[in-house]
Amino acid sequence: MKLYGKIFKEYWNPYVAISIAGLVSALYFGITGTVWAVTGEFTRLGGHILGWFGVDVSDWAYFQLVGLQGTPVSRTDGWIVIGMLAGALITILLSNSFKIRVPKQKRRLVQGFIGGIIAGFGARLALGCNLAAFFTGVPQFSFHSWIFMAATAIGTFFGVKVVNTKWWRGKPTLMKGTMNPVVTEHVQKRNIQPILGVVFACLYIGVILYFFAAGKTLLAVACIAGALFGILIERGQICFTSAFRDLWISGRAVMSKAIAVGMMISVVITFIYIQNGSVALIKIAAPSTVIGGLLFGFGIVLAGGCETGMMYRAMEGQLLFWVVGAGNIVGATFLAYGWDHLGIFHALGENWPKVNLIEQWGPTGALVGTMAMLLVWFLLSNWWEKRFRYGTGIKHEKKERISHVTKEA
Repeated sequence: MKLYGKIFKEYWNPYVAISIAGLVSALYFGITGTVWAVTGEFTRLGGHILGWFGVDVSDWAYFQLVGLQGTPVSRTDGWIVIGMLAGALITILLSNSFKIRVPKQKRRLVQGFIGGIIAGFGARLALGCNLAAFFTGVPQFSFHSWIFMAATAIGTFFGVKVVNTKWWRGKPTLMKGTMNPVVTEHVQKRNIQPILGVVFACLYIGVILYFFAAGKTLLAVACIAGALFGILIERGQICFTSAFRDLWISGRAVMSKAIAVGMMISVVITFIYIQNGSVALIKIAAPSTVIGGLLFGFGIVLAGGCETGMMYRAMEGQLLFWVVGAGNIVGATFLAYGWDHLGIFHALGENWPKVNLIEQWGPTGALVGTMAMLLVWFLLSNWWEKRFRYGTGIKHEKKERISHVTKEA
């Protein structure tokens, strides 16, 4: 029971969770030739939904780019998303922590939907979200990932400025309560959650075994990887929004530093696979990458969570993040329409190069250079945390020292 409590009653160290995620991500690439990603599948789902209403999207250039063949249950990317939701839900049930939660301020639902639309649009404009254009993009040695990362950081900074305004926060909702905890019938019924968690886990394992038996090995691997990612993001509370947002609000850099460490692990293993014949997935480094990153960073702060944070929080029963997810699909689908119909690709992405750092710097240079940049990121995050924690910047510290000296004199 003590081990059970450690695994399911306590959240995991972010360094451990994200390091394992980096390892699994690299192994998944080596086995399948594709990467951990979610918003591409959100976009395809948007295309399927339009198809249900009679809209023919087969000639849309963006769907020709990302592929619309099959369904979510017949694609590896589909099972990555399904697996993440299932893995997160299973651990939430096993930890007995599922509960339907509705925001006290209903305006948060509208704000979350708007933030989701902006984030979904930005992610697909940049050809990837915090996963494909960032966490798994850097280990692919695609230069566009560094552009996206910097733009996302800037976008989150401005997002924080907006959400801290009074007109965005609105008036606080005060509710009467009691100082004494009350065990209600609803809370007692939650004891069934671990049993449901075991049942769902068994059913999911059955799906994996079926795919192996049917010779659909890649789908089975995607099922396993997706569930592992879901478990890790939920137990480690992995959210790229908090990694950036916390830097601007409190100076806290634990998640930022943990992500850097996780990518270092992924970089080394991915590099080995690429050197042994795996094909790196390189995306264009273009104005669309910059603008997409800015919009994505801005949107995830308005929404309150990125794709990973949104998914595990939705499985916790937080209604807000189901709305954010719907916004993501709407934003991504609108970008797919505008890619050619509104000339977005022609204006922001056409004729821009795919920059592969291995080709530009050579294998050794790319590996050493990427690891060095990630180390710099880690050290800068650490520096920022020590000197800007809770808003006490360097200039403020200097003023305090001068004031202190003046008082002593």
